[in-house]
Amino acid sequence: MITLEVNGQQQQLDVDPATPLLWVVRDHLSITGPKFGCGMGLCGACTVQLDGTPVRSCVTPVSGAVGRKVTTIEGIGASPAGRALQAAWVAEGVPQCGYCQSGQIMSASALLAANPDPNDADINSAMSGNVCRCGTYARIRAAIKRAATSLRAAPAR
Repeated sequence: MITLEVNGQQQQLDVDPATPLLWVVRDHLSITGPKFGCGMGLCGACTVQLDGTPVRSCVTPVSGAVGRKVTTIEGIGASPAGRALQAAWVAEGVPQCGYCQSGQIMSASALLAANPDPNDADINSAMSGNVCRCGTYARIRAAIKRAATSLRAAPAR
């Protein structure tokens, strides 16, 4: 039996510890935001966060998530950066097909949590490995900058 914390909820699962986290989240927990893309950790469609760090869940064994906080796109709105990014994504009209978007937002929210005022080089570095087949990279960068601006303007809590 494996115990995971996913989006703030404790989950008890009877799965092989070597099973990729992506398949545990999707097939056992019915959380479908993370997508299967390449299966080799190269495209970023499967990105989730472990303790706030983006990881490729298609190549991360579920045993690597035990004792850590797993966050998917379904739970990212609980964080200020996640909320700001979701609003900015809509305002900038980022999604086209939408397939990569959850992975993009997961990487972007980790960036903003660590760096509230990223420049283009910071954004490019943090987002490398998240592939958008529709080519909305300029809108993704604009949305990240918009979210960063809104986070800096928000009153401290």
